[in-house]
Amino acid sequence: MIKAGGALMGDVGQDIEKIADIGGAVVSNSSSQEQWWLREATLDDALQHGLKEQEFFGVLEVLGRPMNMVEVGICSALYSEHCSYKSTKSHLRNLPTEGENVIQGPGENAGIVDIGEGLGVAFKVESHNHPSFIEPFQGAATGVGGILRDIFTMGARPLAVLDSLRFGTPDDTYSRYLLKNVVRGIGTYGNCMGIPNVGGELFFHKRYEKNCLVNAFALGIVEKDKIFLGSASGVGNPIFYVGSKTGRDGIHGATMASEEFDDSSAEKRPTVQVGDPLQEKLLLEACLEVMRTGHVVGIQDMGAAGMTSSSFEMAERAGSGIILHLDRVPMREEGMNPYEVMLSESQERMLLVVEKGGEDAVREVFARWGLDAVQIGEVTDRKEVELFWNGKEVSSLAASVLTSSVPVYDWPEREPSSYRERLDFQVSSLEESEDLAADWYALLGSPNLCSRAALYEQYDSTVRGNTAVGPGGDAGVIRVKVEERATDIGVSATLDCNSRYCELDPYEGAAHTVLEAYRNITATGCEAIGISDCLNYGSPEKPEGMWQIAQGIRGLGDAARAIGVPIVSGNVSLYNETQGQAILPTPTIAMVGRISDYRLAVRSTFEQEGDVIVLVGAPSTCPGGKGVSLGGSEYLAQRFHVEKGALPEIDYDGEVAVASVIRRLIEEKRLRSCHDIGAGGIAQALAESCFAAHRLQSGEELLGASLTISGEHAEGVRRDLILFGEGGPRYLISFSRESVDAVRGAFEASSLSVLGEGVVQQGDVLSLEVRGEGSSIPLAEISVREAYRRHTETMRRLFQGNR
Repeated sequence: MIKAGGALMGDVGQDIEKIADIGGAVVSNSSSQEQWWLREATLDDALQHGLKEQEFFGVLEVLGRPMNMVEVGICSALYSEHCSYKSTKSHLRNLPTEGENVIQGPGENAGIVDIGEGLGVAFKVESHNHPSFIEPFQGAATGVGGILRDIFTMGARPLAVLDSLRFGTPDDTYSRYLLKNVVRGIGTYGNCMGIPNVGGELFFHKRYEKNCLVNAFALGIVEKDKIFLGSASGVGNPIFYVGSKTGRDGIHGATMASEEFDDSSAEKRPTVQVGDPLQEKLLLEACLEVMRTGHVVGIQDMGAAGMTSSSFEMAERAGSGIILHLDRVPMREEGMNPYEVMLSESQERMLLVVEKGGEDAVREVFARWGLDAVQIGEVTDRKEVELFWNGKEVSSLAASVLTSSVPVYDWPEREPSSYRERLDFQVSSLEESEDLAADWYALLGSPNLCSRAALYEQYDSTVRGNTAVGPGGDAGVIRVKVEERATDIGVSATLDCNSRYCELDPYEGAAHTVLEAYRNITATGCEAIGISDCLNYGSPEKPEGMWQIAQGIRGLGDAARAIGVPIVSGNVSLYNETQGQAILPTPTIAMVGRISDYRLAVRSTFEQEGDVIVLVGAPSTCPGGKGVSLGGSEYLAQRFHVEKGALPEIDYDGEVAVASVIRRLIEEKRLRSCHDIGAGGIAQALAESCFAAHRLQSGEELLGASLTISGEHAEGVRRDLILFGEGGPRYLISFSRESVDAVRGAFEASSLSVLGEGVVQQGDVLSLEVRGEGSSIPLAEISVREAYRRHTETMRRLFQGNR
């Protein structure tokens, strides 16, 4: 491990020259420059490619010879933060990655968890932040394409996608432009692929104005005995290039995604990939078909760093070597050279290792789908990746040199000087609002809490007919269906992150994020079975930035261990900052759950007049308890423009206990709806539970609600804390009067607290009150219809004219 800091790790210049500048005139007809890629690389070349000085000389020492320009390009891609995790690897090793249901953990294209009946769910979340800021449509679209390839590379058929988005405030013109075009890119690619988008999240903050975040998630189903890995095994086995042709798009994409932005960032558009979803649909079907032939030994997506990462990773995993004849690669542009072929990130391409003798069968399958399938090399026993161009060797590097031997940095960490002061802020110093109803309306219409319907209506959420619970609730739920085999199993998925919490306290914020995802999965009736993480942070080379990263990973690991859910895949995205201003720490958590019968899954909205409403939670979440706080809340940020205060205390035992009872009641068909209490507190959850869109849009009778909060321990507690305080575990549930005894019995048996009770009622009134001695004290009352109007119009205005 390398101790990093001081002058040794000084600024080496993050700006990557475009390809035409690195090698002279790449497509020049000048014979003196035709083979510039073979010239000896200098330190200046390495620095321009994003390598650090000691990395360059370290590789030279291991090789015992100079590198040429092809090799320095390869090295820069595999040493990039995006590919190597060199700044976080020492921390990621401490995450819990094992469990009785884990089939495939981190290290492959996606993680896989057993869901029964001989099936596994493959899933992963990954970032496409930098490309989406530079070219939002293509950046977001290819983010979806890339994550889908990660899934079907494992042999799984993709069943659903989700996305987590971060932008600057909506009043910023460029942030609105990014939002509209990112959503358009996600929708275009996913809709063309025929994969339903069943959920996600969206958050606005000024710290994302110069660095938006686009995290894409996908899951698929695979038969446990038909999983494929990215391994180049079997000496003499042929290697096939399949899919779209290679162009110059995306060159230096991995290195670009591993650097800070500056004033010249807009010039990096050539490093953004260009996607073709219809071509990917063909590739998906062709890959799944060729896998069924029994001739595929290993398969790897050409994602970040293109053929460089796929070839070196496949060889290193198998402990083998490979020969590649790069001039045989199908190309769509004239005059391309080996440097460009190895570093291109053109989309919709795969590298296949085929069982010797199966070549014709593989060609036949891809020909039927109208795709290239060209044998470009073979597996060897020399443990070298040998590259040839027109019969001449242009590079020979040991796979381990650029994979396992990437340096691991131990950057210094420093707690920010403002950390303690922010957490010590006293909410009691703020004057309590006189008009809580006005505050309630304002929160419902605020950018971070308003309805996302105008966004997700641009996605097809029901294609293929397997969506049991779509977007707009706590988590999406999909029926499991493999080819022609339908099951009753349902899988759920959610994406979550409380970035404001993570800024205040990176450790606690990451843990709270895991628990919010856990509650969202639980609220549908599913049991959480696996996590994939996407860790979005600023520069690790700044001590305060590295402290945030390390603390976040520790919090993530401790929370996952406490609830018993393994982390089976993930992604790290660092250097999300521009001109020294970093994003809020954003460790996005993708959590997947399972339910034995998808038909049992419940939604978050009330279903029937007269149903009983109960607010249930752990004892620590009673009014005045330490499990609920306004510190770091959406209410404090919107009402007072304050982003300070102590976060809610975490109660892991309470989380698991309450979740267990909720799941059991749903499995017993006792509950008609369930909604966890998240951002915006009880007030937000109660209003959202009344917003059944079909009822409000069709003119049916409205369903309102009244909820009375238990007065026990509430004396002297701020009214806005009762309404808008955040923290858990707390759930708002509804059920028929016939289920009252069973539900109460379950709570009492598990020592859970009934924090409030109410009723679903016809009409336009939504009210909250607190029980006092002998009578109830009103807190706030609003109109359901007016609340719904404010809740939905904010996002519709942002997308006005977008279609």
